[in-house]
Amino acid sequence: MAKVERRVVALRRRHQLGPARLASRAGVPASTLHAIWARHGVSRLSDLERRSGRTVRRIETSRPGELVHIDIKKQAKIPKGGGWKVHGRGKAPDRRKSRGIGYAFVHSAIDAYSRLAYSEVHGNEQATTNLAFWRRAKAFFESYGIAVERVLTDNGSCYRAKEFDAELARASITHTFTRPYRPQTNGKVERYNRTLLNEWAYARPYRSEAARTRALARWLHMYNHHRHHTAIGGPPVSRLNNVAGQNT
Repeated sequence: MAKVERRVVALRRRHQLGPARLASRAGVPASTLHAIWARHGVSRLSDLERRSGRTVRRIETSRPGELVHIDIKKQAKIPKGGGWKVHGRGKAPDRRKSRGIGYAFVHSAIDAYSRLAYSEVHGNEQATTNLAFWRRAKAFFESYGIAVERVLTDNGSCYRAKEFDAELARASITHTFTRPYRPQTNGKVERYNRTLLNEWAYARPYRSEAARTRALARWLHMYNHHRHHTAIGGPPVSRLNNVAGQNT
């Protein structure tokens, strides 16, 4: 790498600013900056870890089932009758009763290659709940002809449980963990979680937690069968060879 290129790449990693803002400091035209950064894989902010500026090493897969990402997303429950999205801020009925109603935990698994996803809502993130969820998720993937080879999780206690590891071992599934404080390693499920929140959890006003939970199954079908995914050029099922028996 030439000296100038090393310097402008280092600037990008250190400051994580765009070419227009760094051009004067680098003494290089913005268009040239962008070209250099693209050449070295740092042209998008998502290419860099926020804290360290290191390049994110994304996991590439070549077939369904090669890697399945698993994660749990915690979200506040909706009080009976609906929250502020239904009634307006400060106008929800008897707000004191809505305090302390707790959280829902959305357990999700997504195939890295096809982006086919499976989610369930539960009241906790305990090991027994996670184990039961995984058994149903595995059966879901198998119904699409996907044999899971490896799963990737964070270091949560439910994923460290001996029963979970034993379940994976019986199916000859390899279990790997994300690096501490490196959520980008599990990036596909992190991105899926954002889509899940935007397009299902907070997409419209719900009058109860039960109503939101019931809406999940319909949303999942839409996501897997009809929602165009930019990274793969179509819905997740478009990347699967065996979808016999699955409704479209």
